[in-house]
Amino acid sequence: MKHKVLGIVLGVEGAACVLFGILQTSFSSGFTAAMAFPFEQLGLLLRMLSFSGGAGNAAALLIYGAAALLPLLILFLLSRKRELQREDGLLALLSVVLFPVLYFMTNPGMIGSLFGGALGGSGGAGLAAGKAVLGGTVYSLVCGYFVLRLLRLCFESSTVRLQHYMMVLLSLLTVVFVYLIFGASFRELLHSLADLKAGNNGNEHLLGVSYVFLALQFAVNALPYIFDVLVAFAALRLLEDMGADRYSAESVEGADRLARLCGTALAATVLSSIAFNLLQLLFAQKLLVLSSSVQIPVFSLAFVLAVLLVARFMEENKGLKDDNDMFI
Repeated sequence: MKHKVLGIVLGVEGAACVLFGILQTSFSSGFTAAMAFPFEQLGLLLRMLSFSGGAGNAAALLIYGAAALLPLLILFLLSRKRELQREDGLLALLSVVLFPVLYFMTNPGMIGSLFGGALGGSGGAGLAAGKAVLGGTVYSLVCGYFVLRLLRLCFESSTVRLQHYMMVLLSLLTVVFVYLIFGASFRELLHSLADLKAGNNGNEHLLGVSYVFLALQFAVNALPYIFDVLVAFAALRLLEDMGADRYSAESVEGADRLARLCGTALAATVLSSIAFNLLQLLFAQKLLVLSSSVQIPVFSLAFVLAVLLVARFMEENKGLKDDNDMFI
């Protein structure tokens, strides 16, 4: 995927995540959990159609069946193109799971009976948790299928194909990082702002500094993932250079730039957390909300360290090749 196209996709994703977060805050009944999207909204559509009359009920049944059988259709098309593998069985299982998931999304009042007392009630947070579990089950099957499929392709592919799959994987990781910025972190900011306002009725004039620090906390939490996106783009450029000539000067310079960017990302992540905690301590008397946890973005740090290690290996391999060329 070209960098410009990927940038557009990530921009659209970021805008969609922000919109979803705002809708979840404003219309909580239709956007209860991110993991329930889009099954929850499809369930609302099916429920609306089923109550609209005979024709609407027929349309709802048609849409319900088509949505649940879509993975089986994909499996059938794949069988026409290549020999099916064991992981393809997850597509059939996905169809089986979609039938009850969409049914319960269409009839949310029955979700409480499905989980018993595990949800702590059939409304509010309990209903949102139940929908999240249902949606998460579907997403686990989808992600599991793609991971297993990618694993098979990696073992059966040449070095050039592996490099292509690595670029695809990095592109997918940027999608994950953008979601963590504008989806998870932004939604947490909106909930924190709403909770702060709800808990301080009549004192709204005192909330200015607290609002600023909640925004700063969002920035600190999102900063590691912002650097992850930058590191991923730099890694994609490096892989493109390696595709032309892995031992070229451009590849080595790209590896050096990537290594320095990784170092900057690690330093900025640590220093931003320190700065935020020190500022919070200085303004503690003016704040009506405090962050008592220390954010350690383990996933982000692991990703940056892994890329840094690969970049260092490339520089060392180039040095070994130059030494061998001198002997020859």
